[in-house]
Amino acid sequence: MNQVSTSATREPTDMQRNLVALGTIVRREVNRILRIWGQTLVPPAITMTLYFLIFGGLIGSRVGEMDGIRYMDFIVPGLVMMSVIQNSYGNISSSFFGAKFGRHVEELLVSPMPNWVILTGYVAGAVLRGLMVGVIVLLISMLFTKVRLPHPLVTLTTVLLGATIFSLAGFVNAVYAKKFDDIAIVPTFILTPLTYLGGVFYSVKLLPPWAEAMTHANPIFYMVNAFRYGLLGVSDVPLWVAYALMIGFVVLLASLGLWLLKRGVGLRS
Repeated sequence: MNQVSTSATREPTDMQRNLVALGTIVRREVNRILRIWGQTLVPPAITMTLYFLIFGGLIGSRVGEMDGIRYMDFIVPGLVMMSVIQNSYGNISSSFFGAKFGRHVEELLVSPMPNWVILTGYVAGAVLRGLMVGVIVLLISMLFTKVRLPHPLVTLTTVLLGATIFSLAGFVNAVYAKKFDDIAIVPTFILTPLTYLGGVFYSVKLLPPWAEAMTHANPIFYMVNAFRYGLLGVSDVPLWVAYALMIGFVVLLASLGLWLLKRGVGLRS
């Protein structure tokens, strides 16, 4: 009887509490994505369909091949990665800033929940939205071309790392943002230009030397090429360099995010 009563009243461990808290944040983020699916999942699907029609179908028929690959096939990895990056970034920046604006982020900060749980929960929700959109875009691409997967592990790890990087970057943006306009500045003036100049629509070999050197300073260029290697087996950069860069960004941005939460920058003022 004593053993039964002891086990019945046993307190949950800190890790069990943290896992419950983490699951709660992730579930709330996923419910938010699915509740407003007309805003979170449909627009990128329509946009990417137009890209496939205009760039892949109309322009691609005149371009012919890029690096020995049919142009429609060449742009598929870049468009999928572009949709993953933009949606991962946009999800967490709007969601976390909304929590700041609604003042319920303070409930998270005063709870016994560790900072890594808060950060991981929001990042996981953003990564899941990026993956959902990426899968939708990949399915749409099958209407225009035959999608192959010669390196599935590279494909999966690249898209996960890319989504994580820009989820963390979106979190940093949301922490520093003071109004809704602030979360649109980075995507408009930094993220979009880097994406379009990251080798989504062209091979870096076509560029003059100075432009090629500048492109190699663009982190999105490495993500797009690693993902292109996963789908097509070709890349303009060594695979190990792309992975080293992506892992480095994950570590750097995760450390920055945890530090911002610890200091309460932009959250406790």
